[in-house]
Parts: sequence; structure tokens; C-alpha cells
Amino acid sequence: MSSRTSPRTESVDTPAGPARITWHTAPAARLVLAVSHGAGGGIEARDLVALAAALPARGVTVALVEQPWRVAGKKVAAAPKVLDEGWRALWPALARPGLPVVAGGRSAGARVACRTAAELGAAGVLALSFPLHPPGRPEKSRAGELLGAGRPTLVVQGGRDPFGRPEEFPEPGPEAPYELVEVPWADHGFAVPKKAGTTQDETLAVITAAVAPWLDRLIGRARVRPRT
Repeated sequence: MSSRTSPRTESVDTPAGPARITWHTAPAARLVLAVSHGAGGGIEARDLVALAAALPARGVTVALVEQPWRVAGKKVAAAPKVLDEGWRALWPALARPGLPVVAGGRSAGARVACRTAAELGAAGVLALSFPLHPPGRPEKSRAGELLGAGRPTLVVQGGRDPFGRPEEFPEPGPEAPYELVEVPWADHGFAVPKKAGTTQDETLAVITAAVAPWLDRLIGRARVRPRT
């Protein structure tokens, strides 16, 4: 018999209108991973679905967050300031379980997480397909948002992402304290071409295999000491 529980949906009022959280609750949760969508899609994004399916079994409750503009059925994302306001208003609901909360998102959602992580007291930041720059405009770098997150950060980036290929990111180090995992052949939506020689499921497994141990390291594994 499966230990997984059915997703639960919660509406949260924000200054920009109602937002929505879909909870994928872990049976014995140690952490909440809150992840939001990008400017061109919703929580049905393949990477968000994969994380929600894989992580609860590892003690991570996944909260998929829909911003008010998406809940309202609009086609165009709100301005960054409005997105940040919505995320801040959602945070008390995300923290309600009393567990550490990792702020995450894909694309525009990753930018929101980076911009607000320190002030909200996030345990870390998960940036999926971080849009380092607009396609074809590397001079319009958003690296400052990533480097200013002020929290342990993991970037998961497709090798063919036109918003920033892995080699375009600053070299991690004391001045750039984050980790970066490349997903070979993947584009901004983590789709891979047929010529890649790998399947879509295998590509998604690369993502979950990178995120799960990073979360384990972030919160620390429970240590059981032998009785003497």
C-alpha cells in the first residue's frame, strides 16, 4: 500500500489577488520545498511535476505555488515587484507546517526566490532554469539577483538554455556562493531533442537526482547513535 497522500490545494489571499498552493505532503516531512512557475507556464511544468512526484518519499513536502496572475487566468505575468509581493504574502502559509522552507522556482519564479530569500528567512534557494539574461542579450545579466540571494543556492540549468547556458554563469566560489548542475541537452523547459541519445524521463531523473541530495545536505541527515 502506498504511503503517498493525495495533493491538497489551498487558496491564499495576497495584495495581487488570490494565489494557490498545491501541497504534495511527505508522510514524515523534514522540509518544505516551495516552488513557483515561470512567466510562460504553470505548475504543470515537467520539472515541477517530477519533483512533486519524487521528493515526498524522501521526507520533503513539495508546495507548488501559483502566482495570482496565473490563478486569474491571465496570459502575461505580473511585474517583478508584484510577483515578489505575492510570494511574500504566501510565505506564512508555506511556513505554517513549522519546518524549514526552501524557496524555489523555475525561470521567473527562480528570480523571485532569489530576490526574497534572505528577508523571508528561507533555508535555501532552488533555481530551476535561472534566466541569466534574455535570449541573445548576454549583456543584460541578472547574475546579481542570483549572487545576492544570501542563502545556499542550487542552480539546475539546461545545457542548451538560451536564457543562459551553464558555461555563461559566474564561476562558483567565495564571490559566487552557489552550486550549479548542468542538465545535458536540455532547453529552458528541460526538453531534450531526439538526437540527444537520452529520454525525457532520464533527463528529469538528472534533475531529481541533483535536487534530492542537495536538500539532504542542506537540512542534515538525522543521525542515529547506537545505544551504549
